[in-house]
Amino acid sequence: MGDLRERGGRNGRRYHHPRGHRPPFGDGPEIRRRRGGRGRRPRGDVRAAVLLLVAEQPMHGYQIMQAIAERTGGVWAPSPGAVYPAINLLEDEGLVVVTAESGRRLVTLTDAGREHVAEHSAEWTDPFGGTGEPEPGADLRRLMHELADAARQVGRAGDDAQRAAAATILTDARRSLYLLLADGPPEPTT
Repeated sequence: MGDLRERGGRNGRRYHHPRGHRPPFGDGPEIRRRRGGRGRRPRGDVRAAVLLLVAEQPMHGYQIMQAIAERTGGVWAPSPGAVYPAINLLEDEGLVVVTAESGRRLVTLTDAGREHVAEHSAEWTDPFGGTGEPEPGADLRRLMHELADAARQVGRAGDDAQRAAAATILTDARRSLYLLLADGPPEPTT
C-alpha cells in the first residue's frame, strides 16, 4: 500500500482517497472549499458578518453562528467550517483577538478591527440583508427536509403496506415536479 507520501498527499500532490477512489469533483480536499452548497455565502460575507457582530460585543464562535442564523431568520446558518477559519483569518490580520474564557474562545475586536469596521462597513453589502423575507417558493429546502423526515419515519416504523404506499407517493411527487417544469404550474390544490 505505501504511506501517504508515496501515494501523493499534501504539499501540492494529488490527494489519494484511502479506498482508492477519487473524490467526485476533482483531485483533492481543496475542492470542498470551492463548491457551493447549502446556505453558504461567499467568504467575504462571513468575514463581514463576524466583524459586524463582534463590533457590537465580544462573542464565542458558536454565538456568532447563532446570531447570524437569528438575524437572517434561519435562512443563512454558516457552519463551523466557515466561521472558525474566518475568525482565524481575522486574528492573523490583527482585527480580532481570541482569548480563552471558560474553555471557549472569545472573539473580541481589536483597535485596528474597530478602525477597519468604521472605515469599510459602509462599502460592505449587508451580510444579513435580503434574507429576512423568503421569496415565493424559496422555502423548498425546508419542505424537502420535512418530506425526507416523514419518509424516514415511515421507513422505520411503517409496515410493508405503508412503505409501499410511501414509495408510490414519493414516485408520484418526483414525476409531478418534473411535469411542473415541462408543462408549467399545475392548478392549485385546496
